Amino acid sequence: VISLSSKGLTTGEIAAHLAEVYGADVSKQTISTITERVMEGMAEWQNRPLDPVYPVLFIDCIHVKIREGNVANRPIYVAMGVTVDGTRDILGLWAGEHGDGEGAKYWLRVLSELKNRGVQDVLIVVCDGLKHLPDSIEQVWPQTIVQT
Repeated sequence: VISLSSKGLTTGEIAAHLAEVYGADVSKQTISTITERVMEGMAEWQNRPLDPVYPVLFIDCIHVKIREGNVANRPIYVAMGVTVDGTRDILGLWAGEHGDGEGAKYWLRVLSELKNRGVQDVLIVVCDGLKHLPDSIEQVWPQTIVQT
């Protein structure tokens, strides 16, 4: 259900697909309830406390189809931190706007969110070709080395 919803199908289209492929009779309301509960869990995950120090933080972008009235390609920015013990942790996902990338205000908001969730220091941020991000990193974590 979540996979189909993420591809932009409506609850009616998902119900029809489940009936056709699996012979399952699932109501639109049930599909809505499932997606709402998953979204609640995602919100909790997106707001969870983070470690105070990440030796390395990778910030990159993937493009996905998102339904906003119609289906359109949107950038999704991913922040993956490497913890002090070497564990990789996805710290957050943020939907970007359409176009040539995000502005300094956008990046300040994202980085400030990470800081407000507990990230006090990052040694190295690796970000490839994301406009305005290096300047915003310097404002939030002035001692951080930025590798582009």
